[in-house]
Amino acid sequence: MPPEKKVPQTDAIFANVNAVHERVASNPTSLRVSLDAKATVKIGPFSRGGYTRIGTRACDHDFGATGHLTPFGLFLPEHDELELFFTPTKVSSDFVVDMLSDWWERSRERFAGVKELVLDLDNGPENGGYRSQFLYRLAGFTRKYGMRVELVYYPPYHSKYNPIERCWGVLENYWRGELLDSEAAVLGYASRMTYNGNQPRVTRVEKGYEKGATRTAAEKVLTEEQLNRKEGLERWSIVIDPTLSIDSGGPAIIP
Repeated sequence: MPPEKKVPQTDAIFANVNAVHERVASNPTSLRVSLDAKATVKIGPFSRGGYTRIGTRACDHDFGATGHLTPFGLFLPEHDELELFFTPTKVSSDFVVDMLSDWWERSRERFAGVKELVLDLDNGPENGGYRSQFLYRLAGFTRKYGMRVELVYYPPYHSKYNPIERCWGVLENYWRGELLDSEAAVLGYASRMTYNGNQPRVTRVEKGYEKGATRTAAEKVLTEEQLNRKEGLERWSIVIDPTLSIDSGGPAIIP
């Protein structure tokens, strides 16, 4: 087998990931959340491989998809709990933070003692360590809820280690061989899968999203003031602290 691709910081990134996870595991005020999107699902009578007991047959020819849905997952590794959000539009920076906010609004009473969220992430284009819109929105999240957020990125070429990937593997195996020929079929199969005995909460997101949102230079500077980047791992280890004053005039207002 060819050697795994890696960047020079790979070992240091993994060491940081492991250290943060170890700290969180022994801290009842911290909660770990794994986030990621899966490849867009093409809706139609298409073959996806696999077998079914009823002998489902796909079309011999591709006549074009009737629609698309992209799954985005939010997984709590310590609780084996999964939420799936399906969107027919884009998984943008705004989408990611909106889904995180939606989940936290419904969950914060249950996790009333939690003062810090640790987000396990891949350094993708919409949630990367230098994606200004993503960081800007998360800065607003931390200030709204008064909680610390730590971004823990896996190294490039190693996204398979992000816990949410285990859930994607289960989902793929569950609906392989089935015809995902409608939104109802996609959402139905997703809601019936199980991970370690638990079924996910499934939401079809109605709001539309577009990629490409940007911040002004001034907004980027203000946001960066609220970040603590780990030396040597600036792209892969970031703490967003709501207690930091991010301009000389006092606390910033970030929606």
